[in-house]
Amino acid sequence: MWLLFFLVACSAAVLSCALLCRAAVAAARATPGPAPRPAPGTVPDAAAARRGPGLTLYEMAYLSGGPHRLADVVLVLMAQQRRLLLADTGWATVVDPVGKDAVERATLTAIGPEGQCRIPAIRDALVGDDAVRQVADRLVTDGLAVPAAVRPGVGSAVRLVQGAALLVLLSAAASYWTAPAGADTGLLLAWFSLPLILTLGTWAVARFELHPYSDWATTAGERQLPGVDHSPAAPATPASLVTLALRGPAALTDPALRAALHSSGA
Repeated sequence: MWLLFFLVACSAAVLSCALLCRAAVAAARATPGPAPRPAPGTVPDAAAARRGPGLTLYEMAYLSGGPHRLADVVLVLMAQQRRLLLADTGWATVVDPVGKDAVERATLTAIGPEGQCRIPAIRDALVGDDAVRQVADRLVTDGLAVPAAVRPGVGSAVRLVQGAALLVLLSAAASYWTAPAGADTGLLLAWFSLPLILTLGTWAVARFELHPYSDWATTAGERQLPGVDHSPAAPATPASLVTLALRGPAALTDPALRAALHSSGA
């Protein structure tokens, strides 16, 4: 019986480690080198005016949580400027139907001519909108975002390795308790140390070489993100928006906005 548990543990360990290596290689091949930023003196668009250190607010949101996080940021931005009303029931209502940039105009289009829409529907519409895709494409071109072809990649593969390590431990425990009387349990457990060393060693290498694991930002992109506690932003950008971009709706201090986003499934 212990041999069956051992084969399961080895198979899980080898497969998960192979998938992690494949994901790391694919991400390295698919991520282009950084492109030069716009030359000094170039007139920025409206989104670029709300800029952190090298990143716009929209770019910070995308690198931290993908297009859904970006959608939350633009909704809260417009709500704070009294151009949208976000109800705690998860509905968004248009107050001012004029967008200041392409993403805001896409948000108003997603809400529709009736001027009211559920927030989850707005998020889903923005995911496939050209304005959001342009933000993502710019980040991918700059080498800051993970290309769609390899997403989800390293983060998911690391979680598989972690699960395989747990499976090895459970298999070893099951083999120990089901071992016949008089069996050399020390030798039995020694065999299980092989797949355990493989998974833990691969996990350790990944943590050293690939951490932090993200399905959105590359290593270069993670380095561009400011720290939440000392996130410098342009004077026109409230600190709450930067915190939202980096941490998500749970970090909002406004209970009404937090309830609106959480009630809609954020």
